[in-house]
Amino acid sequence: MGKVKILVVEDEIIIADDICNILSKLGYDALDPVINYTEAIEAIEKHQPDLAILDIQLAGSKDGIDLAWKIKEDFEMPFIFLTSNADPTTVERAKKVTPPAYLVKPFKKEDLYTSIEMALYNYSSSLEVSKSATTENKDIIIKDAFFIRSNNLFHKVKFVDITYVKAEHVYVEIYTNANQKHLSRGSLIDFSKKLPGNFFRTHRSFIINLDYLDAINYLYVIVDGNEVPIGKNYRNELLRRVNVE
Repeated sequence: MGKVKILVVEDEIIIADDICNILSKLGYDALDPVINYTEAIEAIEKHQPDLAILDIQLAGSKDGIDLAWKIKEDFEMPFIFLTSNADPTTVERAKKVTPPAYLVKPFKKEDLYTSIEMALYNYSSSLEVSKSATTENKDIIIKDAFFIRSNNLFHKVKFVDITYVKAEHVYVEIYTNANQKHLSRGSLIDFSKKLPGNFFRTHRSFIINLDYLDAINYLYVIVDGNEVPIGKNYRNELLRRVNVE
């Protein structure tokens, strides 16, 4: 097994470099640090780290807590909150994301190591629990469709009828060719595992059915008459899949 890859998201460069140096000394693979929400998402998509260390206070309009929510929705990885601000309001916001670990600056090398190992262990344990648990709103999968629960009914949704799928907070929005929208609780990554091979992820928040792809633009695609964004990290693979020359 290779080294654990860790991404540091910290807008104070000196602190970020210090953390990366400590991580290297502890035997981890420290990726190049990033300073804000946007850079963090790009780094996660590109490098697929095993864990992220998130400073709550970040440069830009979105902070580390916003980033943590996005990681929970779209990426299968644990994270640690890192902050010098331990006021009650911040702690309450952070608690709602249920982080596997929380580290307050200043900290010792041993504290960082313990937090990382606990975060990895807690996250792994939570995955095992979620796999074995049976939830009320669990979707029922059959060969060519699945049933999605809404109130007291299970509604059948055929894969062939789905045009695109969108991540929205803790839900996945499923759009069909009948202009219907269904909601399924969970992450886009988990939902994508249910889909057949003709579905393609164009963006961290969108998956499309290639059978409904009408046109491709530099910034978006047209799917059954709807504009769906396409991220730069997905564009080349999409062009390859649809044989664009």
